[in-house]
Amino acid sequence: MKFLQSLLVCFLLSSVTMSAQQIAQWRGPDRNGVFPGKGLLKIWPENGPRLLWSKDGLGEGYSSVSVTQKSIFVTGRQDSTEYLTVLDLKGRERWRLPYGLGVRRSYSSSRCTPTVEGNFVYLISGRGEVVCIDVRKKQKVWSVPALQKFRGEYWKWEIAESPLLVGDKVIYTPGGPLTTMVAFDKKTGETIWQSVTLNDTSAFVSPILVEFGGRKIIVNVTINYIFGVDAADGSILWQVKYSEIEPPENRPWAPKINCVTPLYHNGQIFVTSGYDHVGVMFKLIDGGKAIRKIWTNATLDCHHGQVVRVGNYIYGANWINNSKGNWCCLDWKTGKTMYEKAWYGKGSISAADGMLYCYEEKRGNLALVEPTPAEFKIISAFTIELGKGRHWTQPVIAAGVLYIRHGNVLMAYDIKA
Repeated sequence: MKFLQSLLVCFLLSSVTMSAQQIAQWRGPDRNGVFPGKGLLKIWPENGPRLLWSKDGLGEGYSSVSVTQKSIFVTGRQDSTEYLTVLDLKGRERWRLPYGLGVRRSYSSSRCTPTVEGNFVYLISGRGEVVCIDVRKKQKVWSVPALQKFRGEYWKWEIAESPLLVGDKVIYTPGGPLTTMVAFDKKTGETIWQSVTLNDTSAFVSPILVEFGGRKIIVNVTINYIFGVDAADGSILWQVKYSEIEPPENRPWAPKINCVTPLYHNGQIFVTSGYDHVGVMFKLIDGGKAIRKIWTNATLDCHHGQVVRVGNYIYGANWINNSKGNWCCLDWKTGKTMYEKAWYGKGSISAADGMLYCYEEKRGNLALVEPTPAEFKIISAFTIELGKGRHWTQPVIAAGVLYIRHGNVLMAYDIKA
C-alpha cells in the first residue's frame, strides 16, 4: 500500500511540474531580464570568466538564446532566410531548420528570440510569419503569414518581436488598419481573437503578461501608444498616447522608434524609449481596466538595451550624448535619478543572483556590476573578442553559464562560484 501511495505522490508531483512547465524565452522566464539561479561568481578572473566553448556559423543575429535543461535555441540569418539552430549544452549543433524570411532593410540580422515550451518552439520571422516548430520531429507544425494576413504595418526597420505565450495562445502585434494585436491557437495556428486597431504601426517591442485584479493583461508598445489588452478576449482595456505624456520642457517627445519591453512589478508598469523620450511609470487601477501616471523621468531614455529592476531600483543605459549613452539608476517608487555614469557607451543589461551584467555595444566590453543606487560599481570587466558587428544581444544566464551572442558566434562562459 505504501508503495502504491508513493507512486501516486510521484505521479501527482510530476503532473504538477509538467502543467507548470517553465518557458524559455526573451529576457528570461518572466521577460524582465532577471534570470534565475544562485551560486554565481561575485568577481571574475582578470581576463574574464572561463570560456567553456564558442560556436560560429549560426547566421547573423541580434537575437539572444533560449536555454532549456537539454538544449540551446538560437536564430540566425543566412542570405535572406532565417534559421532556427538547436545546440546541445556543450555547443554542438543538433539540427537546423529554416522558418521564414528576414527583414529587407538595414540591420537585417535575425531579431527574434525563440519561445520554447516543452517540445515546441514559437518564432516570428523578420517578415511577420508566426511559426510553430516541433522539436521531436524537427519540422514546422504550422506557419501563418500574419503580417500579410492582417495587413500589418511596421516602422522603418521592420519587425523585431519575440512571441509571448498566454495559456493556449501565441501573441503577435502586427499593427495596421485591421488590428493591433492577434492571438493564435498555439496548437493549430488558427486565430483565436484579434483586437480592434489603434491605427498605428508596430514597434520593435516584445509584450509582457501582467496578472492584476484577477485579470491577465498583455502590455505592449507601438510607435505611438502604450496599451493593455485583455488576454481572454483581445479587448483593449486602456491606451496612452506617448504625445500625451507630459514631457520635461527641454525634451519634447517626437515619434521615432520604441524598442524596450515594459517592466512590471506590484501593480506598476515602467515604459521607456530612446531618442529623448521620457521614461514613465504607471499604476494599474480599477482592477486593471485603467492606468494612472505616477511619474516621468528624462534621464533613462533607453534605446534598445532594455532595463531591469533589482530591489527598488531600475538600471539601464540611456541614449544621451548623441547615442553614446550613459549608465543610469532610477528609484522605482519616485523616479528620482540616483546616478548617471559614463562607461564607454550604452548597451544591454541583464541580472542574476543579485548582480548586473552590462554589455557595452560598440567595443564589446562586458562588466559585472554591483546593483547599488550609490554608484555604477564595476566589480569585474573584460572584452568580447569573437564575432563581428554591433554588440546588441542581451546576455543570458542559465545553470551557471553566461551566454553571449555576437554576430554569428555564440560563447558560453562558466560563472559558477
